[in-house]
Amino acid sequence: MGKKKITVSVISDLTTDQRVIRICTTLQEMGFSVKVIARCFTNSLPLDTYPFEAKRICCYWRKGILQYAEFNLRLFFRLLFCKTDYFLANDLDVLVPNYTIGKIRGKALFYDTHEYFTGVPELRDSHLKRKCWKFIENQIFPKLKTVYTVNESLKNIYTKEYGNEIAVIRNVPVTTRIDQNPLPENWKHKIILLLQGAGINKGRGGLQLMKAMQYLPDNYLLLFIGSGNQWDLLVKKRIKWGLENKVKLIDKLPPEKLKKYTPLAHIGFSLDSFEDLNCRFNLPNKIFDYIHAGVPVLATDIPEVDAIIKQYGVGRCFNNNEPEAIAKAVKELIEDEKAYRQYKVNCIAAARELCWEIEKDKLIAIYKPYLKPH
Repeated sequence: MGKKKITVSVISDLTTDQRVIRICTTLQEMGFSVKVIARCFTNSLPLDTYPFEAKRICCYWRKGILQYAEFNLRLFFRLLFCKTDYFLANDLDVLVPNYTIGKIRGKALFYDTHEYFTGVPELRDSHLKRKCWKFIENQIFPKLKTVYTVNESLKNIYTKEYGNEIAVIRNVPVTTRIDQNPLPENWKHKIILLLQGAGINKGRGGLQLMKAMQYLPDNYLLLFIGSGNQWDLLVKKRIKWGLENKVKLIDKLPPEKLKKYTPLAHIGFSLDSFEDLNCRFNLPNKIFDYIHAGVPVLATDIPEVDAIIKQYGVGRCFNNNEPEAIAKAVKELIEDEKAYRQYKVNCIAAARELCWEIEKDKLIAIYKPYLKPH
């Protein structure tokens, strides 16, 4: 009897979606035959060599509701005719075709909700769009049998709203040897600050962090590495605020290349806002990436991030993400040399626990029963 097949859907750019790559790799290692269907963007990086099959859908529409409608329509027909035993949907924006085709074809559906989708900042002022997405979620979520998410806060919210039993699979990295890039000559003797990630979006603190550089001395250098819906605005503000010599923007990189930059930083940032539910209950990949790179963290004290930083002693949290407050927190951390050294030591210890080698056991427990014939 051949391997059980799982068809995985995600609307993100697969090359930078470390969660999807990790999970699909683990499923393939378990003995499933995994195929991922993702989206191709104009700035997408070339697909890497993965242990699973990966395909992309190219869409004409690039933004707004039409991009979701087009991708989901194309995805619907891909799923309708693909050879598979199971479907795995990543987030609400691919759930409708997965649920519908799953029902039509009598196939089990797994749902990985990476965020509180209807609480993202982009929907804050778009009440009609939010109502539409919430209506879709209300119709489908209570009927889902196998759901997992990224942290306890989101689990509790969804369980309270819909009553589902939900597992938690955190966004922790695979432990790997990190060979950092050589430090560029003009970065030497600089205190390097870093905000990385493919989701440098509204509500993630990018603009506030850039403006904070106006309150820091010239020996500080801020790196943005990634992408997001505020990237173009950051490019413009860097020039407008005269920060060309203090701020560098590096377009998104494949995870393996990004890992070579992260250890160069003195401080890694996570600056989610308090206003939006999705930001408030977020637990981003970057927190764990910084820890694995031995980089102390400065973050806004949203519950999940605050809990990790305090439990493992890997940095500091503060409750004000305004530029002057950020600059003050940076200076205080760098000047407290004893505490800073201890945070770096604690990162090494924390990385031994906060790793995929341990976390994946929970994922394996979810999927293992489905390896057998039903």
